[in-house]
Amino acid sequence: MLNANILGERARLTPDKTALVFVPTRQRFTYQQLDERAIRCARLLTETCGLRKGDRAGILANNSVEFLDAFFAAAKSGIVLVPLNTHYTAHELEYIMRDSGLQVLLYQSQFRDTLRPLEKTAALKHWVALDAGGGPGDLSYGESVAALHPAGWSPVRCDPEDLFCLLYTSGTTGRPKGVMTPHRMAAWNGYNTAVCWQLREDDVSPVFTPLYHAGGLGAFLMPIFTIGGTIVLHGGFDTGEIWRTIEKEKCTVVLGVPTIYKLLMEAPEFQQVDLRHVRWFACGGAPLPLHVIETYQKRGVVLKQGYGLTEVGVNCFSMTAEESARKAGSIGKPLMFTQARLVDAQGNDVPVGEVGELLLRGPHVCQGYWNNPQATAAALDPGGWFHTGDLARCDEEGFFYIAGRSKDMFISGGVNVYPAEIEGELLLHSGVQDAAVVGVPHPTWGEVGVAFVVRRAPHNATAEELAHFLGERLARYKVPKEFLFVDALPRTPYGKVVKGELLLQYRGRKAPDSPGD
Repeated sequence: MLNANILGERARLTPDKTALVFVPTRQRFTYQQLDERAIRCARLLTETCGLRKGDRAGILANNSVEFLDAFFAAAKSGIVLVPLNTHYTAHELEYIMRDSGLQVLLYQSQFRDTLRPLEKTAALKHWVALDAGGGPGDLSYGESVAALHPAGWSPVRCDPEDLFCLLYTSGTTGRPKGVMTPHRMAAWNGYNTAVCWQLREDDVSPVFTPLYHAGGLGAFLMPIFTIGGTIVLHGGFDTGEIWRTIEKEKCTVVLGVPTIYKLLMEAPEFQQVDLRHVRWFACGGAPLPLHVIETYQKRGVVLKQGYGLTEVGVNCFSMTAEESARKAGSIGKPLMFTQARLVDAQGNDVPVGEVGELLLRGPHVCQGYWNNPQATAAALDPGGWFHTGDLARCDEEGFFYIAGRSKDMFISGGVNVYPAEIEGELLLHSGVQDAAVVGVPHPTWGEVGVAFVVRRAPHNATAEELAHFLGERLARYKVPKEFLFVDALPRTPYGKVVKGELLLQYRGRKAPDSPGD
């Protein structure tokens, strides 16, 4: 029966293989040791806390071994895990706790002050402190699991469509929505990624992105555990520590997002670190600028671009190392048993080479949104196609290229303009550190582009200089009419630019730096 208890199955097959290296404490765990921890956590949730299959338990914690305990305990017990964003305020957390119907919350004590206002409003059965410093009356995770034993435990039967996790989206376009992730989806992500990305049992992969995000859990935690490799788990993001650990642990496959790869690229360790053992780097979460790909290629390593969403699994496309160079900028071809379409506004397939909305269908697609049938119906059509909201094109060889978000696209003078294309060109300018483009109303053209630019020191790029640079590379209607220079771009914890905030900044600006119309 296909379910998310990948850890249990791998512990049965290769119990003594190293499954996890936890960087902050330098602890190393075999699959059997990690599995026994997960069983103790499952007993805590079911026997101590009284939860049953289908009940929801939340976790508010940074990357930790205890987080993995809870993740795989849910896979064993049928409890539905709700990972919570560690950056959320009490107000945001309260909404998710109410919406999901949490009955138990596991938390790290550093978030106690954030949670304190919710003690009276959140009707929980139990609060469980994962470390010292919990509130009065809260269960101590360490003491509780120490009193339990893994012997005699039998996993609860979980069918493929039983709910495994509620992964709340970042809410960049409104309140967060709980993505219903069934056991089938989590397990299929592990198997299909391991096969199509050609992972190996000797692969070692670092995880430094947040585990509360689908990317941290699905790429490459589940796939690496599926194939029997080793995960190197960081407690947080530190460029120097990451490069040192990649070298020390001889990591072979590395996943990140564009923002992370830019930060790693700019770290002093980048030019000296030994990368001979790295098979490839992979990037997802947002379009990857070509100059970043080229910089890594100059270091003699492969940097692939991938694609995924919380709603459709974080790994949906694949390419070989050779193709990553020949098709730079592409996300590759759909994984096995993944169907992809590109459609226009009327739902018709677009010709090869033209941009359309990306639709995906397959066993990697979620069940929809928790308590939100309207949002589910808008995203999942009767044919089982998930409407991603991302715009893409496909070349004659079947390779896909992301053009941007459908809501990002704007129409200038009757012509579609895709910000991702402009942003990619801007990032090639030596004086640009970061950039984002949004469409704003214009009395003549309907909409025009406005570029938000983070300058790269010591270059003092001007609006005129950037407009001229783009004018030599893009059609005139694509060149932004205004350039606003900012210290940083607002991003979600997983690297996506929050363009709604940029629009608010634009509306409240005082003196935009513009090259003129």
